Amino acid sequence: MIMNENENKNVNNEISIDVKNVTKIYSLYKRPSDRLIDTFHLMPWKKYPKNEALKDVSFTVKKGETVGIIGTNGSGKSTVLKIITGVLTPTKGKAVVNGRISALLELGAGFNAEYTGIENVYLNCTMMGLSKEETEKKLPEILDFADIGEYVYSPVKTYSSGMFVRLAFAVAINIDPEILIVDEALSVGDVFFQAKCYRKFEDFKRQGKTILFVSHDLSSIAKYCDRVVLLNKGDKLGEGSPKEMIDLYKQVLVGQYKDEKNAVVKEGLNTDTLEYGSKKAKILDCKIYDNNGRNSNAIIKGTSFKIAMEAEVLEDLEAPIFAFTFKNVQGTEITGTNTMIEKSITEGIRGGSKLTIEFTQDMNLQGGEYLLSLGLTGFEKGEFTVYHRLYDCINVTVVSDKDSVGYYDMNSKVDIKYH
Repeated sequence: MIMNENENKNVNNEISIDVKNVTKIYSLYKRPSDRLIDTFHLMPWKKYPKNEALKDVSFTVKKGETVGIIGTNGSGKSTVLKIITGVLTPTKGKAVVNGRISALLELGAGFNAEYTGIENVYLNCTMMGLSKEETEKKLPEILDFADIGEYVYSPVKTYSSGMFVRLAFAVAINIDPEILIVDEALSVGDVFFQAKCYRKFEDFKRQGKTILFVSHDLSSIAKYCDRVVLLNKGDKLGEGSPKEMIDLYKQVLVGQYKDEKNAVVKEGLNTDTLEYGSKKAKILDCKIYDNNGRNSNAIIKGTSFKIAMEAEVLEDLEAPIFAFTFKNVQGTEITGTNTMIEKSITEGIRGGSKLTIEFTQDMNLQGGEYLLSLGLTGFEKGEFTVYHRLYDCINVTVVSDKDSVGYYDMNSKVDIKYH
């Protein structure tokens, strides 16, 4: 059940969002006809498997707070936001909202492709509860933020994807809401528009607006949030400071967190890893260790960390080379090294050997998500040979509360001298 402030006279005026014992259960259907049969109870004896997307989840957001929700894919983050905004109805429990919401969930979901940009602005503002006069006052600000020029008078179906999200974001962010709900929507458009989005987000914080923020970007969570809620597979695992919850999330990512039933909550490695090679030698496993020596895929920027690659050599190798590479999510190689560059292995390795190669370095990449690739190559009679390569096998999160421009931080020190 979704309630607003007018429907619930007992709403605490200090609370903007109150999620109470919310459970959401979906039935899983193999065929479209199964949904029809179940909806109209045409075969009451037939049972369908269930999926609990949320399990008795409760939390509150006070006025003026910025609260983050984190968790792995499938943890229920987007589901709870859709229940708060009224897009979904909970199976049990309720969500009470006290204030006007602007939700950056599925940008442009209410846009009509046949309408012009201007017409869609009016349409969406009306859907958000603004009168025509209020929309007209907001229009210059919306158009200035979107910055798509004369295209605003053309049908939306002629827009590029970048223009579309710019206009959708501009509408959602400029209606002066009391509560802003954001689901992975700040990184839209080009880098300049992203910077504009984050400035607007920071303006909201300075104005004391209430913000509920879902993101995989732990750096943004650490930087902006006052409190964080951690979800996993529909359960609320914890609630507390960003540092506490990010640390707990890191345990979930590497299978070191145990719930109240002492069951390990585990997130595995990427199952879509591309691999190839002659397999004369194989990469068996790879673990990442943070500066505390703990196995973790989340590394704090500015700290040291270790990549430990386990390998097995099946046949004699003349000159093996062990390598790693970091790429961003767009596929651009950012950095990497190998044992040849580091002058670490100069002799051959006999077949039947097992070994662990450890690369230790400082994490100076900007906060965000990266993909780690591994390589085991070498030379045979002067010819370069690939024994085993694993592409995008581990997702690494860099946690940072201070990012500079570009891919990595030069750790500049600033000294100001007055003369």
